[in-house]
Order: sequence, then C-alpha cells, then structure tokens
Amino acid sequence: MGQFIVSARKYRPATFEKLIGQENIARTLKNSILSGQLAHAYLFCGPRGVGKTSCARIFAKTINCSNPGPDMEPCGECESCRSFAEGRSYCIHELDAASNNSVEDIRTLTDQVRIPPQIGRYSVYIIDEVHMLSQAAFNAFLKTLEEPPEYAIFILATTEKHKILPTILSRCQTYDFNRIRVEDIVRNLKDIAEKESVTISDDALHIIAQKADGAMRDALTLFDQTVAFCGAEITYEQVIGILNVLDYDYYFRLTDMLLEGDFASALVLFDEILSKGFNALHFISGLSSHLRDLIVCKVATSRGLLEMAPTIAARYDQYSARCPMGFLYQALDVSTACEAQYKASGNPRLLIEFALIKIARLNVKQDAQPALQQPPVTVPRPAQQPAQPATRPVAKPAAPAAEPAPQPVSQPAAPAAEPAHQPVAEPAPAKDAAAAEAPAPKMPKAPGISIKDLLSQASAPQSAKSSPAAQEPQAEKKPADITAEVLKEAWGEFLQQIDRPNLRAALAVNTPSYDPEDNSVTQLVASELQKNWIIEKQLFDLQAKLQKAMGLGGVRLKIEVLPQAQDNGKSGPYMPTETAKAMIKDSPEMENFSREFQLEVS
Repeated sequence: MGQFIVSARKYRPATFEKLIGQENIARTLKNSILSGQLAHAYLFCGPRGVGKTSCARIFAKTINCSNPGPDMEPCGECESCRSFAEGRSYCIHELDAASNNSVEDIRTLTDQVRIPPQIGRYSVYIIDEVHMLSQAAFNAFLKTLEEPPEYAIFILATTEKHKILPTILSRCQTYDFNRIRVEDIVRNLKDIAEKESVTISDDALHIIAQKADGAMRDALTLFDQTVAFCGAEITYEQVIGILNVLDYDYYFRLTDMLLEGDFASALVLFDEILSKGFNALHFISGLSSHLRDLIVCKVATSRGLLEMAPTIAARYDQYSARCPMGFLYQALDVSTACEAQYKASGNPRLLIEFALIKIARLNVKQDAQPALQQPPVTVPRPAQQPAQPATRPVAKPAAPAAEPAPQPVSQPAAPAAEPAHQPVAEPAPAKDAAAAEAPAPKMPKAPGISIKDLLSQASAPQSAKSSPAAQEPQAEKKPADITAEVLKEAWGEFLQQIDRPNLRAALAVNTPSYDPEDNSVTQLVASELQKNWIIEKQLFDLQAKLQKAMGLGGVRLKIEVLPQAQDNGKSGPYMPTETAKAMIKDSPEMENFSREFQLEVS
C-alpha cells in the first residue's frame, strides 16, 4: 500500500492559474512581477483555507524562476523551481509565527536575512499566522521589515488582521483574500473527482461546498471523508448522512405543515429530527436560512443569491410561489428571534416548539378574522340575552320583544332602572329574571374603576356617601354662585392638588379674582418668566384641577404679571439662566471671561 496524500496537499495549486477564487490578486501580483515593481513586504489576510500560503509560495517561486512563462507562471523545470518542489530551496524560507513568536526568534530571523540567496535573485521569508507574534517581537521586527536588504522580501499571512500592529500594516502591501464561492468549489471538486475516478452527484457536491463555508481546504477534507466512507460511488443521501446535514426535504415538508396551520404535525416532525441526533440550534438556524431562500426566490433579480444545486433551486421556485410574502416575512422574524434567544433559554426545545406554533398560526389568524366578524351581525336577531352578556343594551330589546304593542315607551323604562336595585323581587316572569341576571355581573364596570376613585370614596364622609346629591358631579354651580368666599375656599383646595412646591408657592402669594362674564380666574405672579413657564408647561393641568375644585365647568385660568413688575420692566433673577445673564451683564470680569472662552448661556 502506497502512502496516501490528502487531496488538500495533493492538489495544492502550484501556479497562479490554478489559484481558485482569487483572480484579482493573482493578476495584480503577476503584473507587479512583469513590471519589476516588487515591494519588500506583503500582507496576505483572509479566512482559513482560501489560498494565502499557497499564493505566497507561488509568488516566491515565480520571482526566483529563471524561465518564467509569458503570463508570469513558473516553469517548474529550472533549478530554483526543482529545489523548491523537492523542499531543499535556500531561497524560500517558511516560518510559523505561532510557535516562533518570541524576540529571540525574530533576532534569529534578522541574522538569517543578512545571508544573500545562493540560487535565484530573492530571499523570500513567508511568516504564517503572523498575528501570533508578541508585541515585543513585533517591535523587534519593525526595523528589519522597514529597511531589509535588496534581495529580501517578506510575505506575512494571517487570518486576524485586526490583531496586527498599525506600524506593521503601514509597512506592507495588504491583499485581502475572499471566501471562495460555492460554484468555484463545486467545479474544482468535480475536476478532482474525475481525476480520482469517483462518481458523485452535483447535489452532493453542493452540500460539501456549502458545508466548507468558503474554504477550499475544508471542502477537500470533507471530500476525502466522504470517499473514505462511500467509496467510488457517492450519493446525495450518503453525503448528508456522513456530514450530519439536515436534508432539504425536511424543511419542505415543514413548510407544507406551516402553511396549512398544522402545528401538531410540525412538532412531531421536529421531534423526529431531534431523535436522529440533529442539534436543535442547527435546526432553527436552517429554518431561518430556508425562509430566506424562499424570500430570495420571490424576486427574479435576487434569485442568483441561491447557492445550491439546480434541482433544489427549482424546488425552491415552486414553494416560493405558494408562500405569501407577508407570511415569509413574519415567519422569518419569529425564527430569527427564536435563534437569538436560544442560548439564554432554560428550555430550548419549548422555545423552538412555541416558535413553530406561532408560525403555523400566521395563516390561521388571517383566515379566522372574517369568520369572527360574522357572529355579531347574526346574534341580535334571535334576541337571546346570553349571546352578549357584557353589553347593557341587550336588556332593552328584550322587553319590547315580549310586549311591543301595549307598552312601547313607559313600561321598558322601569325594568331597565329597577334591576340595578332589585334584580329579583320586581320582575315576575322567570325569563325576565334570567334576563335581569344576565347583565348583572360587574365585569364591564371593573376596568372603569380606578384606585384613586375608591380612595376618594373611602375618605369622603358618610353623609356625603349616603346622599344621592353628593354623588353627582359638581357641575350644578353657575358663575353667579361664585362669591369671594367660595373662590377662596376653592382656591385653597386647588392649591392642595398641586404637587410642585415652587409652583404652589408662586400661585399662593396673591389672591385670585373671578370674572363671571368671562368665566375666568385671574392670578398674578411675580415675573414675566413665571408667567411664561406656567402657561407653556402647566396651564392645561392647572385648569383641569381648578374646574374640579370650583365645581364649575369651562372655567379658565389666566396668569398675569404684577403691575409693579411690569412698570419696572424687569425683575430679579429667577431661573439659573436669568441669573447667569445678570452676572455677565453686571460684572465686566464675567463678560470678558465669557467672551474669551466663547461661552453662551442657554
């Protein structure tokens, strides 16, 4: 048995042409070689498995190649190319910064840079995972990186660009490597499968490419894993089984159940998925992606965002035509919210089940609303009191329905008022008693009673509670009834309702006056500032309290300034802003200070 070499090493790109998914970077580097504009330091950054180190090796081999091709590709036949392929090149050096991250390692590298290349024109130093260097090592590396010898070129590779010092970034040409597209990964895997005499379907290749998440090295590793399990014949079912991927068919079946509002079947399907060992978080995450793909298929211009096999994409087109856009929006909102709350939930399974129920009820709610609006139209015709126990007008049609001709007006009025005091003794027929007892529950009155009303009723004297007149609102008074004594007493009650001490004190300084013709109460305040603040901030609330205290509806509150304050034209500082302006005006030092520092009082 010969030694097995994994596909990630066996099919590692050796030329710029075979570098997949990074065509713009390859073209830029070849143009720089062709024009002779080589920088002394490069930084290759990007996700794992996208070809950073491979590109660094190709670049290093190309600039030392004795006979490069017309498109700046290494020939692979000169001494420099052969020595690099055999691992004995003294011109290309690779350093792992994860295990050589100290200052001593950088000093060794600095000493090594002083040695010129034996074969080729450049000594290339490839430092992988450079972000692992310590801060002291970075500082020791700065001088050598900024001014290396003519023959020295540094290529730094990293997956975490944000961890590198800005002083290092400023000395390098930075190249950002992109994630490899699913189509490019599928195409490369198909070529490798043909070379390895492996038969695999396009659907299976798309599953492997999606699982790789943009990394070619991960895709090749998963390909080797499936070949080891399945052999030379690989099917879609085998791939989803070995890679533990939830099949699309589960989500399509779930979509049918949710559209029909069958949440019970959806819960059973979710339990089946869990029983097969799938993670619940992966399930809800996959459901969100599934709903996103259905939304993408609704518009032709966005359909290109689908990264899946053509057969699966055609199935998504069929289901997206069946799903209303509003349903998809709301369902995606529920699923993403459930996914965000998953880790913080004490019962994750219940959280997902409740999300499935909510999604299943989205269409049911829309269909059920017209049906719920029909009963109120048909119920009043049979004149059955139990149909609307919460509304009082039901009791009035019941009496005219029994005796419409003899007593149309006078007779229904008495039973309508008496059941509140004597619900059982007055009505003789059993049906009338049942009708009187139907609206008797005080459920409709409960929301209208506040704690403030209960406290005011409890604090009122017994005589006031017992007298019916005291329970009436104090709107019986007329403007002619307001005397000076009545106004004084009402004003004192009005001041007690004010919570702000400063406002209460400002309104208590002077005695108000009442104008019966204008139905207004005028109160004088000390300054124009007080007047404006009360009118802008408190007038509406004060008028309501004054009407309640006087027992007179429609009374208005007027705020005026004392005559002496108007004659003087100004009053003493009242607010902090006014005080500050007065200080600046009266003090030359404060005026110079505010002008020098450009201060404004606001």
